[in-house]
Amino acid sequence: MTIAERQTRRDPHEGPERRDARAWAWAVPATPIGPLLLAATDEGLVQVVFHAEEKTAAEAVARLTRRLGAEPTPMPSAGSGTVATGTAATPAAPRCAEHLAEAIRQVESYFAEDTKAFTLSLDWSLTTGFNRRVLRELAAHVPYGTVVGYQDLADRVGEPGAARAVGMAMGSNPLPVVVPCHRVVESDGGIGGFGGGLETKRSLLALEGVLPQPLF
Repeated sequence: MTIAERQTRRDPHEGPERRDARAWAWAVPATPIGPLLLAATDEGLVQVVFHAEEKTAAEAVARLTRRLGAEPTPMPSAGSGTVATGTAATPAAPRCAEHLAEAIRQVESYFAEDTKAFTLSLDWSLTTGFNRRVLRELAAHVPYGTVVGYQDLADRVGEPGAARAVGMAMGSNPLPVVVPCHRVVESDGGIGGFGGGLETKRSLLALEGVLPQPLF
């Protein structure tokens, strides 16, 4: 069975099942590409969800509640710029809230074009195996303002026949923007696909100077 075939046997949105209850928290800061749901555990940022309007955010929170085995940590509402929230850092905040507050700060700085590299603690538990290997390689070695081809990324992880599986790994990335799957493009120069939509991908690449800024 090929890597690509193995990947299709699992729902890419659900990822591996977890049975141990874990503390976690979430918030939805507003960004230039729309609301992003950010969720963090005591280990670090665990998920980023695009287009997190009320319905999408509610579905993502329900899914994470099942996956992480616990309701999110209830905390006071975050400050301005947050359109929905499950927590915010306070003087006695748990580690998940501290990780979440730092993620919000760095994401806002990224969109303000001040942060060029995220330095967040990441919780990789929503991805495993080949997908995790590819995403770790992407996060570590494809910096701001650059792009990489699906085939090149497959070569980098020692799986030259797995370009298609790389595309599937990008589609199931639980940490987009921070783990920059928008920087993965087709080897012939095409922009490729994107789980957040091609308009969002173009906007992120334009922010980083890879594509020209849209005129409207």
